Amino acid sequence: MQLVEITRYPVKSLQGESVSRAEIEPDGVRGDRSWGIRDETTGKILTGRRAPQLLFAAATLTPDGTPVITLPTGATCEGPGADTDAALSAWLNKPVRLVKSVGVPAAQAEYFEDATDDASQAIEWTMPANRFVDAQPLLVLTTASLRTAATLHPDGDWQVRRFRPNLLVDVTDDGWVEDSWCGRSTVHLGAVELRPQEPCIRCTMVTRPQPGIDEDRDIFRTLARNHRGHLGAWTAITTGGTIHVGDEVCVEPR
Repeated sequence: MQLVEITRYPVKSLQGESVSRAEIEPDGVRGDRSWGIRDETTGKILTGRRAPQLLFAAATLTPDGTPVITLPTGATCEGPGADTDAALSAWLNKPVRLVKSVGVPAAQAEYFEDATDDASQAIEWTMPANRFVDAQPLLVLTTASLRTAATLHPDGDWQVRRFRPNLLVDVTDDGWVEDSWCGRSTVHLGAVELRPQEPCIRCTMVTRPQPGIDEDRDIFRTLARNHRGHLGAWTAITTGGTIHVGDEVCVEPR
């Protein structure tokens, strides 16, 4: 098994950036989901679940950790501040602010009760403190799971970008390989040790259109019918360090 892709998402629900190496910190990839766009009316962090247009903007980090946002128009916003907030507010047609995740109370966001119906009830959840991740520090996905899902809905576009993992592991087997790691295995990438905790239950995000990917609600329906809505593994970090694309991935029982 080999690590074939590392992705960080500097601003929650915006397109992220693929990197060839990354620092794994106790609470995630350095720079991952360290910023979010807060709705100044509700106080909640916006996500692609309730604000799908977010997926058409992208974010990168400068070497000093400053976020640079590229809007669908091609305009860019660098760092937090009044100019960035004004540009984001005009784009989203509501008052918003770019906020950092560290040093603020655990933030709230919302998802739809029915992942295929945006008119269904909105349900609030609280994200972990200090980083705008949904549940655990890392999301790990294998190529085996993508291949398996694609056989169940061959007309669907199962590009990895639709599913927004931090780490993509190439596995020659088929089946939902990472499920078998959850709660039972330690994953090693060099000196880095990870502990997959639970399968990731998917939501309306995987149905959303984004650059180069069409809307497809049957993506979620396929996972719901065949795999309890799961794809990928929420993963905790036991030992941090530096990882690189191309690293060998070893899995051993706990």
